[in-house]
Amino acid sequence: MGSAYQFHSWRVFVVVCALPCVCAVVALTFMPESPRYYLEVGKHDEGWMILKQIHDANMRARGQPEKVFTVNRIKIPRQLDDLVEMESESGNPVSKVFFRIKAEIHGIYLNLIKCFNYPMKENMMRLATVWFTLSFGYYGLSVWFPDVIKHLQADEYASKVQIHINERIEGFTFNFTLENQIHRNGIFIHDQFVNMKLKSVTFIDSTFRNCYFDDVTSVGSLFKNCTFIETYFFNTDIDESKLVGGTEVINSTFTHNKTGCQMTFDDDYSAYWVYFINFLGTLAVLPGNIVSALLMDKIGRLSMLGRNVGWMYGWSVILLVKLKEDRETNKLFTRETDEGE
Repeated sequence: MGSAYQFHSWRVFVVVCALPCVCAVVALTFMPESPRYYLEVGKHDEGWMILKQIHDANMRARGQPEKVFTVNRIKIPRQLDDLVEMESESGNPVSKVFFRIKAEIHGIYLNLIKCFNYPMKENMMRLATVWFTLSFGYYGLSVWFPDVIKHLQADEYASKVQIHINERIEGFTFNFTLENQIHRNGIFIHDQFVNMKLKSVTFIDSTFRNCYFDDVTSVGSLFKNCTFIETYFFNTDIDESKLVGGTEVINSTFTHNKTGCQMTFDDDYSAYWVYFINFLGTLAVLPGNIVSALLMDKIGRLSMLGRNVGWMYGWSVILLVKLKEDRETNKLFTRETDEGE
């Protein structure tokens, strides 16, 4: 998780969460197809073989001697397209669409009612308890795990802070990054801060006289009870939000301030809102899961996985191309701005 490898906590969390999904995709490719799917596409022998495999596995799991698997009757699901044709012999596309939607909703309702009736009611309650327990545990970890790593890194980061007291610097040019420092009771006279970054730097009770700030970015940095006298700020993100604790600005000028959001990654996030946002994300995925479950019996598991992988690959390529274009546009804009100045 060190910064030398550019592998930070949120990346670790994303990788850890992605591993079960990758394992599930690999496992699904080796699992047998759904018997219902085989029955709906007319492959009765294949569906019978899958049912026989399930029967044999259950018998072995119970420790009972294997019995001959026999099928007395197979109830073939009625094709929705046949019902549509029966409903509308004229073949009106609009009526077919509405009837298809109505039939799908009615089928979902009937399957849901079966979950609350004997003999599935008891198992349904058990599965619901397990699902809710795992859900709360997962989202609890999703809130807790990154926060713990962040706090551990913050404690280690704070233990390495450099403290400078009663320093006096005159006529010096700062053109490098200052990080994780505290400057207390400092005096800066005729100093230049040019093309630099301030990362987690705090100036306390310090005085800046006739200084020049040019192209300065400050992330997590503050000026507390400081005094700026005849200081010039050009193309910086230093504003009122970073001049706190009674900081005075005397005969100083701010021009061409940086715009946009400067990310600070504060630690004052509310666990309630993080949990609530994750819950809303789950609700957003729910319609997709329902559609996927319906399509699983229509087009088959392997075909569905292949199409999903194709969609993800396509959108990833589009996103990468878009990011590359934006990066080139920003470089061109920066070059034109530099030439104009």
